[in-house]
Amino acid sequence: MQLRKIIKTRGHFPNDEAAIKLLWLALRNVLAKTVRAAFDWKSAMNQFAILFGERFTQARG
Repeated sequence: MQLRKIIKTRGHFPNDEAAIKLLWLALRNVLAKTVRAAFDWKSAMNQFAILFGERFTQARG
């Protein structure tokens, strides 16, 4: 996992709070990169079909 790599490359910390802050920042970066599943995908597809019409239906196959 990325957290262990971050701790190992840093080496040492002046106090526990510094380590906790670094872990918090690392978690924030990891969570920002995660891909979330589309919520209510059916509704989104209907909107795309309305907006893009034939281009959307052809692209879907």
